[in-house]
Amino acid sequence: MKKAIFPGSFDPLTLGHYDIIERGVKLFDELIIAIGVNSSKKYMFSLEERKKFIEESFKDNPKIKVVTYEGLTVDFCKKNNVDFIFRGLRNPADFEFEKAIAHTNRDLAPIETVFLLTAASTSYISSSIVRDVIRNNGDYTKLVPKAVRVK
Repeated sequence: MKKAIFPGSFDPLTLGHYDIIERGVKLFDELIIAIGVNSSKKYMFSLEERKKFIEESFKDNPKIKVVTYEGLTVDFCKKNNVDFIFRGLRNPADFEFEKAIAHTNRDLAPIETVFLLTAASTSYISSSIVRDVIRNNGDYTKLVPKAVRVK
């Protein structure tokens, strides 16, 4: 069974994330959307809200599981028998950043990272942009799945 983890903070889930998940789930038997908990980060949405957004968005897909975790992603993978880390790439800067993490992860554990390019139509969307649009009372609904359209 090919299991992969798609880790992130998902603050909030965007259409870019949604697209990557929808396309990536076809590559694996199970895709675990893992919301990382970082106590030093200030989030716009609570952990419970972020988890609910993702669960609601993918409620009809039995191959997708949503969890929260703390600590190193490779430790989560080892504890849960996950062989692949799945990541989306929007641009060259993402690639350079993710490449360094992938090399480090592979050095720590026998876990492969699989990259998928975002769709051109969503490659400009990031959670930080969405948060900025929300903070400034802009129309963020074009940037997120329906489940996130709450504020």
